[in-house]
Amino acid sequence: MASPQVRDARVVHGHKRAFIRAGSGPVLLLLHGMGNSCQTWAGVIDRLAESHTVIAPDLLGHGDSDKPRGDYSIAAYANGVRDLMTVLDIEQATIVGHSLGGGIALQFAYQFPERCHRLVLVGSGGLGPELSAGLRAVALPGAELVVGAMAGVSGPLRVGMRAVDQVGGLVGWRAVRDLAKAGDALLGLRDAEARRAFVRTVRGVVDSRGQAVTALDRLYLADAIPMLVIWGDQDPIVPSAHADAVRALVPSARVEVFPGAGHWAHLDQPERFCDVLLDFIATTEPAAHDLDSWRALLARPREGTSSAAG
Repeated sequence: MASPQVRDARVVHGHKRAFIRAGSGPVLLLLHGMGNSCQTWAGVIDRLAESHTVIAPDLLGHGDSDKPRGDYSIAAYANGVRDLMTVLDIEQATIVGHSLGGGIALQFAYQFPERCHRLVLVGSGGLGPELSAGLRAVALPGAELVVGAMAGVSGPLRVGMRAVDQVGGLVGWRAVRDLAKAGDALLGLRDAEARRAFVRTVRGVVDSRGQAVTALDRLYLADAIPMLVIWGDQDPIVPSAHADAVRALVPSARVEVFPGAGHWAHLDQPERFCDVLLDFIATTEPAAHDLDSWRALLARPREGTSSAAG
């Protein structure tokens, strides 16, 4: 039986980093998406913690973690994940990332491959430019004013969003439910600091044309790390077609598309999510980072590139 979930926090670089910890065994680090918090994993933590130590942080600028005026780039988030792991005396982990958390997981595996046992992406960012119009709009000038104005009437709007979510659930409108869920998360930003952090985070990875940060040019490096990709085929925020990029560039990756699931596949189908994730862990060996092999992988000519500079 898993140990109970414990809320905890550490101060890193002067800023509070909140997280949930549960279970014992090999470490699973769960990274949530933009505007969410560690609570997005609540429905799967207990089962995962039966066989693993589960760490689910609130990313900086989210949840109960601090929301400073600072760097909210993908690279900075990856550094923050590494530093929290170090403070918690965790050398290596299987990194699981949803949406923004997936983009951070990809960056973490690139920056710190020696600390990544496996990589699991759920409706991940960083695999193509396509993105919902709502998030693209947040990257536009003046979005802070709109987000602030929405916060002033957040009570009635959140009631409306939740009603839309319920109606969408009754009639099977997955896209409507997910867009309502995203809107509710935005309206749930409790203070000006949280809203500013949200806008900075969006602008760190998104512009008016969609996702501006990509891991596609480095995705071949994932051949050195076991990778699982999970997507809902009804995802209205980041299209499931992005899973095809992984299939093409990382033939060794395991790709699972959940019929009927949306952007939050781990919420829509938690048992299947746990089944797939635990089976992936049981049937793969953790990556053993080797500097010589990593150097050779980086130096290997890629299709469409030249092996000579100039």
